[in-house]
Amino acid sequence: MKKIGLILIIMISATINGCKDKDTNPLLEEFQTLHQSPPFSKIKHKHYVPAYTAAMEEGKREIEAIVNNPEEPTFINTIEALSLSGSRFTLLNNIFFNLNEAETDPEMQEIAREISPLISDHRSDILFNEKLFEKIKYVFENTDKTVLTTEQSMLLEKTYNSFARNGAALSEEKKARLREISKELSDISLKFNDNVLAESNSWFLHITDKNELAGLPESALEAAAMAAKSRNLEGWVFTLQAPSFWPIIQFADNRGIREKVFKAHNRRAYNKNEFDNSELVLRTVNLRLERANLLGYKSHADFVLVERMAETPEKVYSFLNELAIASKPTAIADLEEVEKFAKELGHKGKVDYWDWYYYAEKMKNKLYNFNQEEVRPYFQLEKVKDGIFELCNILWGISFKSNDKIDKYHEEVLVYEVHDNDGKLISLLYLDFFPRPGKSSGAWMTSFRKQHKLEGKNVIPHISIVCNFTRPTDTKPSLLTFNEYRTFLHEFGHALHGMFSDVTYNDLSGTAVYRDFVELPSQIMENWATEKEFLDRFAVHYETGEKIPDELVQKIVDSQNFHAAFMILRQLSFALNDMAWHRITEPINVNPEVFEKEAMKPTMILPNVDNTLVSAAFLHIFAGGYAAGYYGYKWAEVLDADAYEAFKETGIFNKETAKKFRDHILSKGGTEHPMVLYKRFRGQEPDISAYLKREGLLK
Repeated sequence: MKKIGLILIIMISATINGCKDKDTNPLLEEFQTLHQSPPFSKIKHKHYVPAYTAAMEEGKREIEAIVNNPEEPTFINTIEALSLSGSRFTLLNNIFFNLNEAETDPEMQEIAREISPLISDHRSDILFNEKLFEKIKYVFENTDKTVLTTEQSMLLEKTYNSFARNGAALSEEKKARLREISKELSDISLKFNDNVLAESNSWFLHITDKNELAGLPESALEAAAMAAKSRNLEGWVFTLQAPSFWPIIQFADNRGIREKVFKAHNRRAYNKNEFDNSELVLRTVNLRLERANLLGYKSHADFVLVERMAETPEKVYSFLNELAIASKPTAIADLEEVEKFAKELGHKGKVDYWDWYYYAEKMKNKLYNFNQEEVRPYFQLEKVKDGIFELCNILWGISFKSNDKIDKYHEEVLVYEVHDNDGKLISLLYLDFFPRPGKSSGAWMTSFRKQHKLEGKNVIPHISIVCNFTRPTDTKPSLLTFNEYRTFLHEFGHALHGMFSDVTYNDLSGTAVYRDFVELPSQIMENWATEKEFLDRFAVHYETGEKIPDELVQKIVDSQNFHAAFMILRQLSFALNDMAWHRITEPINVNPEVFEKEAMKPTMILPNVDNTLVSAAFLHIFAGGYAAGYYGYKWAEVLDADAYEAFKETGIFNKETAKKFRDHILSKGGTEHPMVLYKRFRGQEPDISAYLKREGLLK
């Protein structure tokens, strides 16, 4: 409490100073920029605290105006007014927390830790405002839904549920406890993410003897040499960033180095040091359980899944079990083949994870004469980008125009204006491709501003794709692996969901849908990855200009399902781990490593690796929005496999099918129930057989 009081004093002082010097704080003004894009180059760390204070005060005044309105509560003066309130606060959150993921530093992280409890309090003040909830409840219970539009009905239901499901009707004592839980969870989430970033950035492997790097492709060696040079070291440096990590695991002949790198990656934030997340994992799941119990649910999973397509933990487990039954026998047979193959090459003893990926890669090369390094020259990043742009132009008629005059938060970021088929501007698109010390690992889509309508005018979204792709070297442009290329397609699907949004309310815009539905637009885009008709439009050798050969594409297709069952089990293990943590009904104080391995046991076919903890760096569920929802990736794969059948039936470039997908899925956001939207596009509920067939599990 003393710390928060001190922060408040600092913030009040900063606000006074900020108001005196208001013209110098761009976050306290309307953006006088092209398309009202964030003026990143003018935003300094010192601007955030006074801007947050002003935004929260503004938001409080807007809530007070709703509460004190003497007129009878209606959809317009209560629900819509609430949706429109806090716009400065929302914009500020979008800017600050997106940059804290993509371009952070210690000062930024400290600001995040300071403002996080204040933000949590601000949100709780709104959720626990009794007079506000009374008005919302009155509108919910007394409004004739037939006079509302479909979107208005959904906003009313979502607004009421967001208050009712989060404790608005609880006693003051329980509200106070919920407030404390929310603040602590917010703090933990930030610390969890910071710890993973710190561990990822601090570890590296320095090699001076090239003989130890036998088997590695030249592209990996060149990148490692550049990494060493950047640290003023001789030789080669490998990090835990994906473009550096995976070549070691898949290609390094030196088993000891493969093991060292694999374990380092799976021990991130589990090294019994200041960045250890194991206690934060336990604290998080116990706090989430306590919150769920206060709200009347027996587990966090039960609380979350009420607003998911899956609906209940039982349905999630049934779904995961169905996939496990379908894939495990094949995965075991695959493992036996790899073990036999490894033995033929002289491997002695058991096959571990760092052996599996290595020998599986060699086996795939032998069976299909396919090596992913053979593909890289045809996936030059710039060409891939242009190819994806062209695909979107073919399907939906949209076009992308680079604009260097639009401010950006890092010199490497690319900015595009996106125009519809009638020439109308529909979005800005930021592309941020390469790893940096201040960027979290992985790839994601986000937005600095979501599409909505204000006073009858459309407000275009500002969409961002952030990745960690292979950097260009001194001698080569950025050449993507097939998985990186597919990741680009995946994230672009999310971006389309945001860019094509055509709704009235920010709360229902773009990706504001059920978590197990949000991956459909992203994963369906991956289906074009191996279509020869698509590849022929952009996949040319970066040196010769030769189109990717038919036989190489066929190798990719033939190898696509190679050991797919193993990778399915791997994803299922993560989903089971997530569900186990969030299905607990009593507080736990366990060894997290033992708990995790027991949770993942039904899908594990390789030996356990001691002193590793996936959960300690599982950002999706402990610092993201996927708690009790990681199964959603597989759930959405069933949706996307079935949905892509519609394109296969009519043609993969069929404009009418694409229009239906845009009209009924991409543009609708969260304005209707996902299954209603899906059936409107497909004409039926999804059939799991399309997914099993695509993965080679159904003959």
